[in-house]
Amino acid sequence: MSAATYLTFVGRLFVGLPFMVSGLSKVANYAGTIALIESSTLPLPPPLAYVGAIAVEIGCGLFVILGYQTRIVATIFALFCLATAVFFHAHFSDPNQIFHFIKNLIMTGGLLQIVANGAGAISIDSWLFKSQAQAAGTKVAAG
Repeated sequence: MSAATYLTFVGRLFVGLPFMVSGLSKVANYAGTIALIESSTLPLPPPLAYVGAIAVEIGCGLFVILGYQTRIVATIFALFCLATAVFFHAHFSDPNQIFHFIKNLIMTGGLLQIVANGAGAISIDSWLFKSQAQAAGTKVAAG
């Protein structure tokens, strides 16, 4: 296997882990997270947004790391990052919020690379594809 084979997995790990940690921190700090959601311009009831954020960050984070349904999950994450930028960080008079807005755009760009290129060879998606191709009698290239 080439270095690129491992780099796609490491890249997914570096995307998924911070989201999972963020989701777990929300579980540990219900009151603080609800207060943050209430202070935003998000047009959802805070308890719904709280549960949704945890589901997206922990669930999709795990799926990105495992490389399962990766293109779909990365699309959900990209939309989540854009929504977070717009509803939580669009206070352009505050340099810190500008930084976080741009950070979310950068994360969206990285996630769109995953959408475009898929999970790579070290993933459940790749394993499933190879298994399905072998069951159909199609030869699959290594890596």
